[in-house]
Amino acid sequence: MIIDYGSRPPVPAFGPKGAQHLARYRQVYSSSESAAEALQGDLEGYLAEYDKANVSHICVKARDLETTYGWRIRNEDVAEFCQSQGPRFIGFAGVDPNKGMTAVRELDHAIRNLGLRGLNLQCFEHKMAINDRRMYPLYAKCIELDIPVNIHCSINFATSTLMRFGHPSLLDEVMVDFPELRVCASPPGFPWVHELIGVAWRHANVSIGLVAVRPKYLAVAGSGYEPLLQYGRTVLKDRIIFGSAYPLGPIGRAIDEIRSLPIDDDVRHLWLYDNARRFLGLPLETAA
Repeated sequence: MIIDYGSRPPVPAFGPKGAQHLARYRQVYSSSESAAEALQGDLEGYLAEYDKANVSHICVKARDLETTYGWRIRNEDVAEFCQSQGPRFIGFAGVDPNKGMTAVRELDHAIRNLGLRGLNLQCFEHKMAINDRRMYPLYAKCIELDIPVNIHCSINFATSTLMRFGHPSLLDEVMVDFPELRVCASPPGFPWVHELIGVAWRHANVSIGLVAVRPKYLAVAGSGYEPLLQYGRTVLKDRIIFGSAYPLGPIGRAIDEIRSLPIDDDVRHLWLYDNARRFLGLPLETAA
């Protein structure tokens, strides 16, 4: 059984049209995106790939960047997609912290009324650091609603904003102030991988998402990702969460590369399924 923590369905409501700030991403991931589109380029092929791989749940995420880039994946569209596809899909809300209390109210509505089950914050797209005080009302609301939050914690390739907005040390400060907050930091910290490992080791409520990176690089010397393999199969084995990041790459290829890593079967099960199940609050009997 597998849970895919990060995926963007190939339907118009989730499409990147209008997201000009992500043009550099299209260059960096061009070959992987082409391979993904060739294999799972429409909704039918996308769903069939998950059936083939025995994936029980898939997380899809909204984003609201209206004040910075004039673009969004609407909460309503994410909720509608999840409802149309059934309980297999789990939606995360996206709100714009630049909107102040409006964002807090939108998050509350998305969870209580639309049925979404987490918050997605790509802080670099809001041109804010993870520890910006404008984020704090949202972190407090997540604790009140008892929902997890996905926080971009890594390099970004949008050169109209700053790379340092995703530094793991900023997440450390947030966790000191909000120890009850449940966070998945993804992608997994590059080029500050050791720092993110340190943050997760310090704070039991921080997980690390293997998202937007090919898993095979964890076993490649000099890649910068090697520490994730060492710590992820030992002291942090219950905090690593898999996400294919489709359409940044093919779904099946990402799963196969996890299966090919030199880790024990019980650790592989944690990475591919059980860590995400616990993070998302899925009962074992429901997910199985």
